[in-house]
Amino acid sequence: MASNTAEPAAAAAATTLTTAELPTGAAVCTTLPDLLYLPELIFGGLVWILVACTLALPENPLGWLMFVSVFCFVATFVWSVLFLCGCHSNKSRWAAADFAYHLTAAVFYLSASVTLAKVTLDMENAGNFQNYQLDISAVVFSYVATLLYFVHTILSAMRWKTF
Repeated sequence: MASNTAEPAAAAAATTLTTAELPTGAAVCTTLPDLLYLPELIFGGLVWILVACTLALPENPLGWLMFVSVFCFVATFVWSVLFLCGCHSNKSRWAAADFAYHLTAAVFYLSASVTLAKVTLDMENAGNFQNYQLDISAVVFSYVATLLYFVHTILSAMRWKTF
């Protein structure tokens, strides 16, 4: 008898659950996590500009940071345009791909940020104070970009889970 009363409640709960929808058009600019595309582009672009303006030795860590900032800037721009155009057709694999891309970007930015912070600390007494200041700014902005991509990853995972 108790199972009969539980069945209608379970059926009602199942019908009230809604699945997430991937935004298209202007909705990309008003929904989380997609609202983070613009700040990711801004801070990623700032990192790219600051790293391009400085000279630090060894060049390899800056090369990695330059690769990460350019790759993530271009990929985020393309990804946001795909979402704006609605190319995803509201399929769950696009939500999974959004999560995977932002996780990859967060890991890339974290590795590049830590490396740049180490190089910047090592060049503190190296001489050129202007390059040191530019590198400090690049470190700060790269950690902000890392945080943005990480938050986007978490929100994308939550959205993907609702599909």
